Amino acid sequence: MKNYAVIGLGNFGHFMARFLAARGLEVIAIDTDEAQIERIKPFVEKAVIADATNKEVLERLGVGDMDAVIVSVGERVDTSILITLYLKELKVRQIIAKAISEDHGKILHIIGATDVVFPERDVAAKIAETLANPNILDTLSLGPDYSVVQLVPPQQFLHKTLRELDIRNRYNVHVIAVKEYVPENIIAVPSPDYTIKDSDVLLVIGKQEDIDALRKLT
Repeated sequence: MKNYAVIGLGNFGHFMARFLAARGLEVIAIDTDEAQIERIKPFVEKAVIADATNKEVLERLGVGDMDAVIVSVGERVDTSILITLYLKELKVRQIIAKAISEDHGKILHIIGATDVVFPERDVAAKIAETLANPNILDTLSLGPDYSVVQLVPPQQFLHKTLRELDIRNRYNVHVIAVKEYVPENIIAVPSPDYTIKDSDVLLVIGKQEDIDALRKLT
């Protein structure tokens, strides 16, 4: 079983620990605040009151053997940097650190974080995208240019086959899967003869500008 440590149990850290544990993963939660530890105890394998800025404490807790460690210590920039540095020295394979600014994120990357997240910014961007583009249900960025999105098919796509629509050549995007809701089913790499229904959702990949052009059809 994979095991994870979550250091810092503010809102982000608390829910990260809970969601990992709910998926059957072994989680150790670490914080200096007794109230936060009591709050997370019912949900995780182990919850410990400890100072993660002490490298010896991290070693005693076996953090160096974890599959990944999530650093979420709120607004304390210097603390998150120090903890990330110690985790790197302990040879933690994957260090996911929460950042509160671009500069903070750059420093975390430089000293050893394998992944840097900006929870507030990322959630705000996702909500804004949903509000601005209600026909797009979810988005996965593949870098600055490409994305994978779940797209409600435009009205003019309904009751036509993928061959008739010729989406790849007309819009420069690829339909890589169709999520059927009536009946509920996933069709990976649908055939050209697949007919789009009003209960379908298309999973498409392409450049963001091409996806945006397709979205405007709705």
